Amino acid sequence: MAERGEVTKQIAALIAEDLDEEALARKVCQACVEELDVDGAAISVLPANPSRRTLWASDATALALEDLQFTLNEGVCVEAATSGKPVLVSDLARTSEHSRWPVFAAEVAERTPVKALYALPLHWGALTIGVLDLYRLRAGEFTAVQWQDLIGVAEVAALLLLRLRTRPGPPRSDTGVGDDEARHGGRCGTAGFDSDGRGNPALHGDGHQDDSGVRDAALSDALFGRPEIHQAVGMVLVQLGIGPEDALARMRAWAFFEQRMLIDVARDVVERRLVFTEEMR
Repeated sequence: MAERGEVTKQIAALIAEDLDEEALARKVCQACVEELDVDGAAISVLPANPSRRTLWASDATALALEDLQFTLNEGVCVEAATSGKPVLVSDLARTSEHSRWPVFAAEVAERTPVKALYALPLHWGALTIGVLDLYRLRAGEFTAVQWQDLIGVAEVAALLLLRLRTRPGPPRSDTGVGDDEARHGGRCGTAGFDSDGRGNPALHGDGHQDDSGVRDAALSDALFGRPEIHQAVGMVLVQLGIGPEDALARMRAWAFFEQRMLIDVARDVVERRLVFTEEMR
């Protein structure tokens, strides 16, 4: 059996800590960014399901990638979730590497500085719990040592998430850190970010500077869990008399038609600025 990598050992040691899902995801993402030569990371659970949730994203770009994939229902995360296999795109400039989802690749190129994407399913046996998404601002592959460590990180993270989801009793927060601190970067000098500028990217419009227009909303856990999407799906299915999957598909289609993010369409529905009708096809 191959020896565990250093980052895998770090994540395995978390079994001794009393963490909730968000705190665990934060520590996994931070370890990957700090030790495995990537520029950003995110973990989502049930990524191929309408009930998907982003547990943590290291920065604004990581969160934007999650939102794009949920809006378009395609990309490395969605493919890793549905196939149960890692998806590696070491150079987004090569069309052959992303021909399966050209719309997503084009949006990434237009909206972000990302040059490479990687997604590892978090699965235990046949059960896929979530996906670890990583990106780089430059093209390139992992070394053999880095890749072996990443596989170990994904395996251990999946086991720890499964343990949290199957243990009795209510979810518990990281010892000594409140829920808000755990989801928004812990105790930090800049609101919502760790001292190195990472944390809940919703507090900063571009990952570096404050966006005062969204700060108040971002202080709510609701932004990270995206409950507006689930609420909007419920409203659309009532408006059209259809099932939840069809309602989500209609919202995605409208977001694509309007060239907007799914979360923005959902907010319009919830705020009753947008009502779906049969004519909106």
